[in-house]
Amino acid sequence: MASWSEFAADEPRLARAIHALMHQYGPGLGYLATVRADGGPRVHPVSPVITADGLFCFIVDSPKRRDLERDGRYALHSFPPENSDDEAYVAGRAEPVTDPRRIEAIASNLRAEPRVDWKLFELTVEVAMIARRGGTGAATPLVSGAAGPEVRIWLDPTGRRRSSPRRATRPTRRLLEAVT
Repeated sequence: MASWSEFAADEPRLARAIHALMHQYGPGLGYLATVRADGGPRVHPVSPVITADGLFCFIVDSPKRRDLERDGRYALHSFPPENSDDEAYVAGRAEPVTDPRRIEAIASNLRAEPRVDWKLFELTVEVAMIARRGGTGAATPLVSGAAGPEVRIWLDPTGRRRSSPRRATRPTRRLLEAVT
């Protein structure tokens, strides 16, 4: 799976649009879906952190953290905007960040409280999607001349999963666009 920065380098307009929806209220806000031990879904509000280095999330000791430590699969969905039905979605694997310098750099930039029992996870990107349905305050279309609803999906062009020993053969670039 790609890092956020790899995804953003491949599809900068889509990355900017997702970033804008995740940060529409200032700090990052989204719903994080994880996989419970019984295989069912669990959804939590979180504050994702998007930097030039990646997509991150500080997670306190909680069921969602235990889910990510046991099974790193996640899906992240934006909070709904007040004036439109636009939405952003990213899915992949959450990987614990263990480099103390990297953790400190991200924590200090966000003024994260060091005495809280949180861990930092980097969220890799397998799928990224934005849907724009319009409404008052809707963003500029991603596709030139698009009118009405718009969906844009990016799939990791490498076609590999870090957790899988097999490597799938896929086209070099997998970008799907649909304008309805």
